[in-house]
Amino acid sequence: MLLGLLPGIEVVGAAGDGDEAVALVAQLAPDVVLMDLRMPRCDGAEATRRIRSEYPGTQVVILTTYADDESLFPALKAGARGYLTKDAGGDEIVRAVEDVLSGDAGLSPKIQRRLLERLSEPAPAPAPVDPPDGITAREAEVLGLIAEGLTNQEIARALHVSTATVKTHINNLFAKTGLKDRAQAVRYAYRHGLVQPPRSAIT
Repeated sequence: MLLGLLPGIEVVGAAGDGDEAVALVAQLAPDVVLMDLRMPRCDGAEATRRIRSEYPGTQVVILTTYADDESLFPALKAGARGYLTKDAGGDEIVRAVEDVLSGDAGLSPKIQRRLLERLSEPAPAPAPVDPPDGITAREAEVLGLIAEGLTNQEIARALHVSTATVKTHINNLFAKTGLKDRAQAVRYAYRHGLVQPPRSAIT
């Protein structure tokens, strides 16, 4: 009823679930679908993905009660160009429809703030890599320092151990992996993800 009263908007159909929404898009070829998320049989994110894949001329604006990350990001990844919560007023809905038709994003201020917050959050630390070939954690640490170009003496200072202890770790490391020199050790470390290559080397 609200949509039918908004200027510039003509309601051509209404669907009870995601499957019906996809079928109606195929039949009616609307410019925009206002899509809910929590629906039986086929949810809004999956229906959005199918519509954007099969009928790219139809844009999707999510109009839902839910603004949590588990709802927001899958819907946007599925291809929704707009996202509003159901407390949005008529002017906001019209603006979102006009925005997506012109190629812009139709996002409520609340959703824009959440996207900016998400982008500013620090990236999660990479999961630790289990050393291969029976290498101990300390040997892997020594290998990482070798890959950084440190000498045995510098490694000893960094780990607060003696140079003899560093040599023992390196001998054990080479014996377990079959490595013959430090250059091979560096390549081994990169290949197994024990250290990250320099940023300038990433392509």
